[in-house]
Amino acid sequence: MEKSTIIGVVLGLVAVLLGMFLKHAPLSNLINPAAFVIILVGTAASLFIGFPMSEIMKFPKLIKMTFISQNLVSRDELIRLFMDWATITRREGLLALEAKVDEIQDPFLRNGMRMIIDGNDQDFVRDVLLEDIAATEERHKAGALIFTQAGTYAPTLGVLGAVIGLIAALADMSDMDKLAQAIAAAFVATLLGIFTGYVLWHPIANKLKRLSKREMEIRVMMVEGLLSIQSGVSTIAISQKLSVFLTPTERLKMSEKEGEAVEQKA
Repeated sequence: MEKSTIIGVVLGLVAVLLGMFLKHAPLSNLINPAAFVIILVGTAASLFIGFPMSEIMKFPKLIKMTFISQNLVSRDELIRLFMDWATITRREGLLALEAKVDEIQDPFLRNGMRMIIDGNDQDFVRDVLLEDIAATEERHKAGALIFTQAGTYAPTLGVLGAVIGLIAALADMSDMDKLAQAIAAAFVATLLGIFTGYVLWHPIANKLKRLSKREMEIRVMMVEGLLSIQSGVSTIAISQKLSVFLTPTERLKMSEKEGEAVEQKA
C-alpha cells in the first residue's frame, strides 16, 4: 500500500473541511449535486473527447497504481545479484546462468538474460532492451497525461459551474436571503474544480511520472548489468559500474554490508 497517496488525499479533505469550519462556512453547502455533475461529468467528457478509448480504459488501473507500492527489486539487491551472476559466469561460463533464468521474477530482466545466454550480439541486446524501455516510458507518459489534462480541465469547469450558478441565482432577485445562498452555492463548483484539479488529478499525474522514472532507472541499471556480464567483467567492476545508480547513503550502507560479509567469512 502506498501510504503517501492516502495521507495526501486525507490531508486535502481535512484542509478544505477544516478551513470551511474555521471560516464559519456551512459544510452543508458542499452537498451540491449540480456542482458534482458539472465538474466530474464535464471532466470525464473532456477526457473522452481528448483521448482514444484504449487509453481511457486504463484510468481505473492508473489510479490503483498510485495506491499500491511498486514491486521493484532494490538497487543494492540488484547489484549483489549481478555480482553473483558475474562470479558464476567467470567460473563456469555464460551458459551456466541458464539454470537461473526461471528464478528471475522480473519479465524485463528475464528476457534480457535469455538474450545474452542465446549468444546475441551485444549491440543487438542493448538496442532491443533500450527500445523496450523507450516504448514502456512512452506508455507511462500517455497515462500520466490523462491526469495532467484532467487537472487542467477541472478548474476551468469550476468557473463554468460558478457562472451557471450565478445565472440561476440572479434570475430571481426578489428574496435577498435566497439570493445570497444561491451565490454561495454557485461557488461550490469552483471549489470542487480547483480541489479535484490541484489536489487529485495533477498530483496523481506527478506520482505516475515519478513511479515511471523509478522503474526506468531500475531497467537501465539492468541493461548495464546484463551487458557487463556478457562482456565477462569482474564482480568488482560490475559493483563499481552499477554503484553510480546508488545515492551516497546507499553506497555507504552497501559498503558496510560488504565489509560485514567479509568479516563473517574470515
